[in-house]
This record gives sequence, structure tokens and C-alpha cells, in this order.
Amino acid sequence: MVKHPFPPLYDENSRILILGSFPSVKSREQRFFYGHPQNRFWRVTSAVFGCPVPQTIEEKSAFLHENHIALWDVVASCEITGSSDSSIKDVIPNDLRPILDAADIKSIFVNGRAAEKYYIKYQEQILGRKAVYLPSTSPANAAMSQERLIEKWRIAAEV
Repeated sequence: MVKHPFPPLYDENSRILILGSFPSVKSREQRFFYGHPQNRFWRVTSAVFGCPVPQTIEEKSAFLHENHIALWDVVASCEITGSSDSSIKDVIPNDLRPILDAADIKSIFVNGRAAEKYYIKYQEQILGRKAVYLPSTSPANAAMSQERLIEKWRIAAEV
């Protein structure tokens, strides 16, 4: 069983909650979100919000806070092979209520089909809130260009 190694990022000014499935090996090593250099999350979100691409964990944290974005994952612990979402099993979900209690979250977005699947299975009924699916920024979603991702993710900036 692999446990999520770092806490959610949010504050009382967060208005958008973006949920991944479970951190990749690289993210677990760095102890921060979307740590694999091939993951397009930081390039896509910075383009959507009209900001320079943050490089350091400090810059990434500042970018999220400045744009009122909370970041977390649906899964708290699971069996997983490497970074493969398709290998996830024996899921224990994260408790999202502390984020929703602390901040006035207007919209919840899920980054990819695995996050969507686990959100619907473990969170949607408990929270009474639907999440908006966004195509995965993972390098495993190579069929979708960065330009198309940016186009699809623009909805997050409209909150």
C-alpha cells in the first residue's frame, strides 16, 4: 500500500479545486504535485491563467494561491505500479471536506479519467457535488496536444 506523501494545497481564498488521481513516482519523490517534467499541468494552467510557467515548488505554490486554486488528489492510498493510473487498486479516498469547509470552492475539476472515476465512486455522493472532467495533463495522454489541453482547460479560469 502506497500512502499519499504530502498535504493538499489550499487556503481560505481558494475558489477552484483541481483533483488528480494519485501522485506519480516523481511527484512522490519531490513531495509536490505534478513533479514529472513531461506532465503538462504547469504549462497548461499557467497558459490558461496568463502567467509565466512556475519552476520551483515555491513558485508553483505562489501561482496556485494567486489564482485561488486548491490542489489535491482523490486517492489517499492505494496499490499502484509505478505511476500507472490503470494499475490503481485497493483505494482509500482522501477526505475533501476540510478543503470545502475552509474555502468557498465554486467549482471542482478532475484532471483525467482516473481522477473522474474515483471522484464519482468515492466523493460525489458524500459531498453532493459534481466535478467537471478535464483531459489529463499526463504524458500518458500523448494523443492530446498541449494546445488542445489549454483550450479544454480554459473553463477553469472562468470560475
